[in-house]
Amino acid sequence: MAEPKLNAVFLNCTLKKSPEVSNTEALARHVIEWFDQMNVTSDIVRVVDYNIPFGVSSFEGEGDEWPLILEKIKAADIIVVCTPIWFGVRSAVAQLVVERLDGTYNETNEVGQYPLYNKVAGVVVTGNEDGAHAAAETTLFNMTHLGCAVPPNADTYWVGDAGPGPSYIEAHGHEHEYTQRTTRWMAHNLVHLARILKATPIPAEGNTREAETCHNG
Repeated sequence: MAEPKLNAVFLNCTLKKSPEVSNTEALARHVIEWFDQMNVTSDIVRVVDYNIPFGVSSFEGEGDEWPLILEKIKAADIIVVCTPIWFGVRSAVAQLVVERLDGTYNETNEVGQYPLYNKVAGVVVTGNEDGAHAAAETTLFNMTHLGCAVPPNADTYWVGDAGPGPSYIEAHGHEHEYTQRTTRWMAHNLVHLARILKATPIPAEGNTREAETCHNG
């Protein structure tokens, strides 16, 4: 019996607009290579190519293109936040994405849960020096609060030496054994958990907005 088709959206939070080359996207595409083998359709969204104002709602007024991205997120089974490291932390674009996702707290899915329930989250990180763990841990924690599930080894990263230097592509980061291994683990674990949740979603009892209202009351 064939595995069910899954959809993944990769939110590339590079600071570079298209068509400039993105090292973060280069690593993300290696995750997609594994997804391609596992019956997963992937879509990469370069967030800076859209007009997205700061805010914490799902729509910030005329000209806001965040709803176009949010539609892709809601349609996905797997959400991968891809971010470079700047000053030791995730990019400002990744921060913006999480802040805009805050608007989903005011919405529900068909059974009353937050709309990101029963979706699986992962993280891709690239950069020089340190900060990969900090970027991944903060982002994955945020995604769980928004409703996503996170399997073991849900991130892959590559970092270069201290100080200015070659980035992922120029440094041939795709040849790094550890990054190759975590990329493979991440892809398989995200897909495995997404298939489980597709077959047996987290039930609504106890984790709906109605239940939250009753508890707070």
